[in-house]
Amino acid sequence: MNGFHYDNPQSAIHNPQSLGAMYLGEKRCRFRVWAPLVRKIELHLVHPQDRFERLQKTESGYHEAILDGVEPGSVYLYRLDDRNERPDPASRYQPQGVHRPSEVCDPAFPWEDACWFGLPLPEYVLYEIHVGAYTEEGTFDAIIPQLGYLEDLGITAIELMPVAQFPGERNWGYDGVHPFAVQSSYGGPAGLKRLVNACHRHHLAVVLDVVYNHLGPEGNYLG
Repeated sequence: MNGFHYDNPQSAIHNPQSLGAMYLGEKRCRFRVWAPLVRKIELHLVHPQDRFERLQKTESGYHEAILDGVEPGSVYLYRLDDRNERPDPASRYQPQGVHRPSEVCDPAFPWEDACWFGLPLPEYVLYEIHVGAYTEEGTFDAIIPQLGYLEDLGITAIELMPVAQFPGERNWGYDGVHPFAVQSSYGGPAGLKRLVNACHRHHLAVVLDVVYNHLGPEGNYLG
């Protein structure tokens, strides 16, 4: 659908969405991780069932498999060479924090913003928000009731400080260690989608402050 052929491991080099757990529907999920120096990787499905499945290694250093009986909400780890177990470096969701298992997410969402076409750049009036500090609750959902106030103030776009998964519950976000996952204490990927959907209803654009040039130390299992 997006022009990439997932049966070609080379495509993963150019399409980051092909990494991690990709739910395919009908209780099927594709797992792919790049680990060229690891001889063997097993997927450890922790919940709702406890089982191990070996991933097949490709010549490009990817380990991958399409597995049945895996739904959104399934929790998993990778076991490396029959020894250490690690969360997915391309995890979409870390519900229990940076050190704990990853969770399979369903990318489907009931978007209501089909009539949102964005704003011309000269019309951007940015309001930067620290999700963990902007409200007492410190969540994406808690920001939504404030959007009318921001709209009346003349703001046309909110800019979220980094929300990639980091250790702890509140953080400036510049030491994230799961660049594909949305911070669980803020509401995870579903919470972020709800906020973006609500912003577009208020004619507000959303900008993400992202950090790609460094990673934090705690929970950094990429190596």
